[in-house]
Amino acid sequence: MHVIVLGAGLAGVSTAYYLAALGARVTVVERQGDVGLGASFGNAAQLSYSYTDSLATPAFLRRIPRLLTNHDPATQVRLDPGVIGWGLRFLMNCSTRRATRNTLTMLDTALRSAELLESLRAEVDIDFSHRRAGKLVLVSEPDDVPKAQQLTAIKQKHGCDIEVLTPSEACAVEPAVEALTEPFAAAVYSKSDEVADSFLFLKGLRRHLEASGQVDFAFGESVSRLVRDNGRVAGIAGDEERRADAVVVCAGAWSGRLLSDVGIRANLYPVRGYSVTMRPGESAPSASITSLKHRIAISRIGSRLRVAGFADFRGFDTSRDSKRIADLLLAGKRLAPAVADYEGEASEWGGFRPMTPDGLPLVGGTRVPGLYLNTGHGMLGWTLACATGEAAASAVMGGQQ
Repeated sequence: MHVIVLGAGLAGVSTAYYLAALGARVTVVERQGDVGLGASFGNAAQLSYSYTDSLATPAFLRRIPRLLTNHDPATQVRLDPGVIGWGLRFLMNCSTRRATRNTLTMLDTALRSAELLESLRAEVDIDFSHRRAGKLVLVSEPDDVPKAQQLTAIKQKHGCDIEVLTPSEACAVEPAVEALTEPFAAAVYSKSDEVADSFLFLKGLRRHLEASGQVDFAFGESVSRLVRDNGRVAGIAGDEERRADAVVVCAGAWSGRLLSDVGIRANLYPVRGYSVTMRPGESAPSASITSLKHRIAISRIGSRLRVAGFADFRGFDTSRDSKRIADLLLAGKRLAPAVADYEGEASEWGGFRPMTPDGLPLVGGTRVPGLYLNTGHGMLGWTLACATGEAAASAVMGGQQ
């Protein structure tokens, strides 16, 4: 069976890996010149298996006035028909019941992904700065601690290794927390969460797949439409026309454009995030740290330190990237001035994360025969990559429609 995978990010290459493991012949088509040059390149580097919390929550509703007036430093919104239509669907998921359901659905997928990545590492020799670092999610306000404790208890029942720590306990786990400039009320800690460089992972996995003889990569090739024969998707057209038994769309934030041509409304929105990778500072942490208040994540990857964060709803606009990266650096300096060498050499990145209104990725078959999806991971593409890649591959090879 020959399968075309559109996109060579984490979703696409992981899908290709599991398709090959099931015996398929795969062609990965990518418009850029290598794997992982889009949203998979400069993410927060956190494999956040324990922190799959839905963005759509009742607490988010309280932020709306600040968001709409651009008074939230971590999020900018440009009102247009696209964000309004998507946003109304998002707001429908902001109830406690739906937020909990969506969080736990993602948690189950994340825990499966952790198991699969461990197996993949045993089978494929890739050095991608992987380590079990542990993760601390800082809860700033005392009023939010009971909610964190309640959700932690629910996650524990689902097999998640997670607990709520006092500030002093958090400092004992990670001394670098003492160097932060703002107090916090508690920290949610998972010692089993990991950090790793997703770009190095994809480079290594590409080499493995090419060596297997089952997977080919076609780089620098744009795709303009899906080809249909008698109602079935039978290939792609663009710079090249290619035929296959099935097509898996893993094109991230751009997936919706291709899908709309065959009558599928994916409801994906391109949420832009940013990161800066620098030399570590004198108080660089070993554990990864996430500040909910500032919406930034701090991760040590090998010999580098990455500060990542923000979520901008401005369509595919990149005109404000320089300003937003400066804002991110300022937020990092204010909260954690000693974790990184902010004045030294730095690598800057901005990327579009494809987000669905409920935060759940779109994985598996569609109502169009021959067409499959693995997209819409939002901020959790690295965390969920192996599980959704396996699920998409199983759907293709099982012939699910």
